[in-house]
Amino acid sequence: MDLEEQVKTLIEDAPDDENTIAYVSLIAPALKHLAEQLRHSQYYIVQTLDQDWVITTLSNNTQPEVEKTVVYAFPSLQDTSQSPYPMQDPNLIALPIPTIHILFQMLAMDVVDSTIFFETPGNLTTGTEIQRSDIQALVESTFLNQRSPNSIPPNIA
Repeated sequence: MDLEEQVKTLIEDAPDDENTIAYVSLIAPALKHLAEQLRHSQYYIVQTLDQDWVITTLSNNTQPEVEKTVVYAFPSLQDTSQSPYPMQDPNLIALPIPTIHILFQMLAMDVVDSTIFFETPGNLTTGTEIQRSDIQALVESTFLNQRSPNSIPPNIA
């Protein structure tokens, strides 16, 4: 599914209330702009059987008290088998998620600091990190440019 189709699906799947579709339509171009900076139109996310995304807490080597929580996004199903997750665990699955949907979901994931998108199949040492705070700032900027500051919904995702 290309990015335009992902945007269309995101908007179509938004709850049909008086504001949500308008809000999702407003931020979709910003999410598309971020997604265009990544190589793949979908990534595999390791999840529990309840479809909760598996998160990882990383510590700084020189400052162990500094931690961040990340989601790993893999370019292929095969790459998930080389992930730090025990994929032989029957309670874990890896499912393909459209890139724009990953970025949108990050808005609602308060416990996640960022998503690391592995861009090259077979290479899990280098990835592109997108921080949730950067997505939130981009979305807030989009709202401020289009609407009054009081109209930003607190729980858009």
